[in-house]
Amino acid sequence: MPRRPTPSSTGTTAPRNRTPQPVTIRRRSFGDFVKAFLAFVALAVLLVGVPLALATQIGWPLPDGVPSLDWLQQEITVHTFLNILTVVVWLAWAQFTACVLIEMKAALSGVGVPGRVPGAGPSQLLARQLVAALLLVGATAASFTPGLSQLGQSYDGNQKPTVAAAQATPGLFTQQQERAAGAAAALAEQASQVAAHADAGGSTARQGDTKYYRIQPPEGRHHDSLWEIAQRHLGDGRRYKEIFELNKDRAQPDGSRLSEASLIRPGWIMEMPGDARGGELVEMPAPEVSPDVQQQIADYAQTGDHAQGGGGAGAQGGGAAGGHEQAGGGATQVSVPEQRPAHGSGDRQVATGAESDSAFGLPEALLAAPLLAAGLLGALGRRRRQALWQSAFGAVGGRRGMEPPTPSGDAQDVQDALLVGADPEGVRLLDRSLRGLAASLAEESRALPVVYAAWLSNGDLHLQLAQPAGKPPAPWQQGQDQTFWMLARSDGERYEDVDTAAPYPGLVSLGTMDDSRLLLNLEAVPGIVSLSGREADRAAVFASVAAELATNGWSDRMTITLVGFGEDLTPLAPNRIRHLEDVEALVETMEAETRQRRGALGAAGHDSVLTGRTGPAQHTRWAPHLVLLAAQPSAEDAVKLAELAADASRLGIGYLVGTETGDLPGAAWEMEITDRGKLLAPLLGLELDAQVLPAAQQRAVVELFVEADPERESGRPATTPPFLVDISEQGRPAVYARLVGPYEIIGLDTPDGDRSALLHEALALLLLHREGVHPRVLSSALWPRGVTDDVRSALLDRLRDWLGTDPDGTPRLGTDGSGRLTLAQSVVSDLDVLRSLYHEATQGKGVDSRAVRGRLLTDALVLVRGPLLADRPEGRYRWLTHEIVDAQLPLLVADTGLALCAFHMERNRAEKAIEALDAALRTAPADERLWHELLRATHATGDTDRLTARAAGLIARSGARGLPPRTEALLDELLPTWRDAIAAAG
Repeated sequence: MPRRPTPSSTGTTAPRNRTPQPVTIRRRSFGDFVKAFLAFVALAVLLVGVPLALATQIGWPLPDGVPSLDWLQQEITVHTFLNILTVVVWLAWAQFTACVLIEMKAALSGVGVPGRVPGAGPSQLLARQLVAALLLVGATAASFTPGLSQLGQSYDGNQKPTVAAAQATPGLFTQQQERAAGAAAALAEQASQVAAHADAGGSTARQGDTKYYRIQPPEGRHHDSLWEIAQRHLGDGRRYKEIFELNKDRAQPDGSRLSEASLIRPGWIMEMPGDARGGELVEMPAPEVSPDVQQQIADYAQTGDHAQGGGGAGAQGGGAAGGHEQAGGGATQVSVPEQRPAHGSGDRQVATGAESDSAFGLPEALLAAPLLAAGLLGALGRRRRQALWQSAFGAVGGRRGMEPPTPSGDAQDVQDALLVGADPEGVRLLDRSLRGLAASLAEESRALPVVYAAWLSNGDLHLQLAQPAGKPPAPWQQGQDQTFWMLARSDGERYEDVDTAAPYPGLVSLGTMDDSRLLLNLEAVPGIVSLSGREADRAAVFASVAAELATNGWSDRMTITLVGFGEDLTPLAPNRIRHLEDVEALVETMEAETRQRRGALGAAGHDSVLTGRTGPAQHTRWAPHLVLLAAQPSAEDAVKLAELAADASRLGIGYLVGTETGDLPGAAWEMEITDRGKLLAPLLGLELDAQVLPAAQQRAVVELFVEADPERESGRPATTPPFLVDISEQGRPAVYARLVGPYEIIGLDTPDGDRSALLHEALALLLLHREGVHPRVLSSALWPRGVTDDVRSALLDRLRDWLGTDPDGTPRLGTDGSGRLTLAQSVVSDLDVLRSLYHEATQGKGVDSRAVRGRLLTDALVLVRGPLLADRPEGRYRWLTHEIVDAQLPLLVADTGLALCAFHMERNRAEKAIEALDAALRTAPADERLWHELLRATHATGDTDRLTARAAGLIARSGARGLPPRTEALLDELLPTWRDAIAAAG
């Protein structure tokens, strides 16, 4: 198992991913060379010495000719036993040699996890340790730790390759020799900058204060980087941008130029800010500089923006390629994709900044997490619908839970934040794009490539592949190099739903860099992902990751195991989330599952879960299992987890482990969360605004899901609608809106101009939420891609003017104490009246008076003219997808029809009952309860032919699915000959 070197095992200290700590670079110790020499001797003995000893001392162990039957009857002598033992030793030597070759190839290529030799567990582990010890003194970081190679580097257009990217992944030894050869020339170049600046007039400081630094060649697994240079010599790694701006686009001694902060090469010269300190810096001029070197200095100084006097300002105010690329010279660097306009993406970005000042009461963490918010909002809606349906079919009479409980306090703020921040369209595009890619590759009989991460940038989707996978299928395009596939938003919008498994369900949002969002594929990481930082900050990241994985829209099946946190997160997705008490239970569970998955893959003949996930052998065993361990594991447990994670990416298992120290064995990628909400991984080149779910918001989210739990509905009394209308003659409203059916408004003039549709939609939203609507919720519903404050304010002013005031001068559109928009009681909808009539008939005056109950139910059913907002224009009212009113209305109408049917059947008025049921079926045609009562009412008429016709209509409506079992049982009871009668008629 490849492991990161520790001070006890290598003699060197690898740089950690914690920027507040100064990074110390140490030379290889004498112990490193001793270990390497001993490893070389051991390999020589095992690979060369063993076969030589066998050949010279024992000779050929197998028979010289074809054995006969007499040979099988001979006595087994000591010589025969030695020959058998020799064959076994030869086989063991061949197996060990294969292990060494595989481990050497993996170490030299730096790609993925080494392949496994069948039955060679201990042998391969020994080979891996010997190879690692031998190559440690010369290997690069990329040789041992696969990473996010130049993820999301900027590009011109869609397919312009980056020259420096091709130079950033050198061979193991050749590139080091080239770097060493260029070091001497670069050292002379270092001394040159001041003279050149004096001649060109472009120095950023006084001549005697100008300092220079030469990029150092790699040391073991460490690469020099601008981040670490700034950390050592400027005291803050984030000041790497100043170094970048001072040297950007200036010709280096080897003829190349610095264009990306993450792409630097040994031997290059970096001019440093005037306050740089440290013994490795060179201050010039020096008297020994030759005229030739001075000329080279002059040539170098004339390149770059500083030669025109702009270097100083740019160094202090600018950022590298958008201001967030991280430094590093290895192949595990990440930079954000170049920002370019995308269809329909600009408005939402404007809205984010424009509305930030008015986000009173709304949690910013959820506003900045559109994919997480969309997943939570979708799961909450499904949970509420499930509770509603369970309540509906549990009791025909008094309704239990017709209205879901109205949240308050933090839960209400969180619900509003979900409504504002959610980007369901983005989730839909991501899901369809990934499934479409899988379907296209399957049609071409190509395997799914391993994807380490994805960027969402202005609607475009960028996939970072673990290794080149050829030309992507249309409409995907190749990105800046062969390890990037890109899909433009306009192309992704043309994808339709396809019947294929989700190819990359382990993708999860980590944070944003400018306007780009990073999703890491946890199940594809070649090892453990570690997260360090304060406990509360780590917990917020873990909660965000767990919540998004549990509710995201681009996964089909998933198991999320939480250890050390998250017992209360289970209500988010009881079928996905499980909680284990401690690390010991986790290790036991994962050892068993790892064995099972290995066996299943071998039996199916697949190399990894990717080859079986979307092919004909789809099975739940290919679903991802993501482990989130927030507790710090012990040293022994950490080693066990590292062993399990070594082959986890092939098996579809991912590990995210929290650590207090940042030193975790087997950690392929290391990250840190700061107290300012930054997610840092300097050696990966990451500096993100972290996506988090703080403890208070986590509790509020869980409260929303717990309140919507269907199991909690059974013991609750019938609920009261949030707004009851005065249904007497004196309660005539000033403004009456008909929402159940075609949208009509009585009492207001139709607004003129293009704003009429927006005003109608805004009023409909307010009518469906009598408890109040946050202004940001209203604006996000009307303008899903965002809008500025002045546009929203102008619409609210028009809405107030349109609604007018009551006779006492009170505005019909007001605000409550929390700033939410509310309507006056004089503004009423037919849905409000329908709810009030049903409530009064079943829980009010109608309970004690049969005549009042019948009149109220009849009046209620007359209001039903069709589905909610039946004639709404296409493309508008998309916020209804987040509501449950589309499920509430059919159930309310069905309950009203059933109650009126029962009222008439008490007096044996079957025709009246049938009339009521037919009216209810026009709005709730799928409600099985209505059909059952219709069959009973028709049976009560005594007309067998009519009952047979009803049964035939039900069969035709059911289609290939056939009649539900309860419906068949009811027909058998009411009309035993219905099957023969329908067969004869048809």
